[in-house]
Amino acid sequence: MLWPLAIGFGLLLGIAGGGSLSHLTRLKFRWPWLLVAAVVVRDIVIFSPLSRVEGAQYVYTVSLALIVLWTVWHLKLLPGVWLVTAGGVLNLVVVLANAGRMPVAPDLASSQLAGALNQRGHIGQYTLMGPDTHLNWLGDWVALRPLPEAYSPGDLLIAIGIALVILVTLHRRPESDGVIEKPENV
Repeated sequence: MLWPLAIGFGLLLGIAGGGSLSHLTRLKFRWPWLLVAAVVVRDIVIFSPLSRVEGAQYVYTVSLALIVLWTVWHLKLLPGVWLVTAGGVLNLVVVLANAGRMPVAPDLASSQLAGALNQRGHIGQYTLMGPDTHLNWLGDWVALRPLPEAYSPGDLLIAIGIALVILVTLHRRPESDGVIEKPENV
């Protein structure tokens, strides 16, 4: 739910500031299918029977690492993506510190996760935050009302980064604009 809001916020700010939607067509991604596949795999781990399979959290961890690598690969191509990278790294660090699982504050576990988390202690890539989890301050403990989910500081950086990439893109001039050619007889 946070990512669509970040996209909408970036579009709103960009257009309100005089940016052009046509600039979005000039966005160039390398291997966009890799990003899409990693995001889909990440979501499948939680919203499918895989969430009950021990070891599925490592599939999530690999997909998160691929997302981080993809953003690193695009640092020079997409201004502002460094915030997405930073947020992804924070999430990856806490997930690696917790054997492939993101700690979630017990009082903020969304209703669709709460029952299974309270019964089993973990589901898919999520685990209940407690004395045995590590780096809890990087876990999912941030509430953004009225959104039902809990978010991590890394998620917030990713959302800000997504909005920034869109905002900057809407105001970005084509590469040919502003290029001063050298006079021929110099």
